[in-house]
Amino acid sequence: MLKSFYHFLMKYRHPKPSNAISQFANDAFLDHGFPKNSEDYDELSRYLELNGQYLPSMTVFDDAWEMYLLHEKR
Repeated sequence: MLKSFYHFLMKYRHPKPSNAISQFANDAFLDHGFPKNSEDYDELSRYLELNGQYLPSMTVFDDAWEMYLLHEKR
C-alpha cells in the first residue's frame, strides 16, 4: 500500500532541522489542517499555496514531492 505524502514526509522530522525538507516536515506536523492522507500533487500544492505560510518557497515542496515519487511510487 502506498504511503501518503504526509506519512513519507514525517521520516524527515528532526528536533534540529538541518535543511529545508526537515523544517518543512516539522512545520507540516504542526499544521493540523494538512491533508494527511493525500497522495495527490495538485491537492497538496493548492493547500500549501493557501495555507503553507511556513514554506519559504514552493520549491521545497516540489523537491520533497520528487523524493516522494522516487521512494514511494516505484
